[in-house]
Amino acid sequence: AISFYPTKNLGGAGDGGLAVPSTPEIAGALGMLRNHGGSRTYYHDIVGTNSRLDALQAAVLRVKLKHLDAWNEQRRANAEYYTRQFREISEVTPPVEREGRYHVYHQYVIRVPKRDAVREYLAQRGIGCAVFYPLALHRQPCFEPFGCAEADCPNADRASKEVLALPIYPELTTDQLDEVVEAVKAAISHA
Repeated sequence: AISFYPTKNLGGAGDGGLAVPSTPEIAGALGMLRNHGGSRTYYHDIVGTNSRLDALQAAVLRVKLKHLDAWNEQRRANAEYYTRQFREISEVTPPVEREGRYHVYHQYVIRVPKRDAVREYLAQRGIGCAVFYPLALHRQPCFEPFGCAEADCPNADRASKEVLALPIYPELTTDQLDEVVEAVKAAISHA
């Protein structure tokens, strides 16, 4: 499944997505689910939803698709710049791009102790940052009935307290990247 949520690298003007089925059977089931559960017009074989991508979203995505490679390259350049700067700061753990892998940085997420203090410091200076996953998966309320909250997952718990996403969009200038880096440094020294 591919998300076209507006903040994604290739985002529409509103919600949308694409499912890429691996078999004809899955394709048929997905086709029914996205079209109110119907195998033909006005006959609903299963409970489904209206998940059809509308023409406006498709038009926006078609125009934006032409720019996606350049945008991704700029995101990668921004990420590389951040990573070079953050390697100098022992309290910051930047993301790692493994050999043979190619990251397009929908998000640039650092790990930093005292994350909430750093986030607050950045926010006070008008620097956008976010914590997208404040709870480790096994701590989510939907998993409580399965006893997952009792699981011993110290790395996941620690990560959920340290992760902070920084601005990474392609239009960032070097001055703006430097402003973010300097603010993170200052936040750490004040935390």
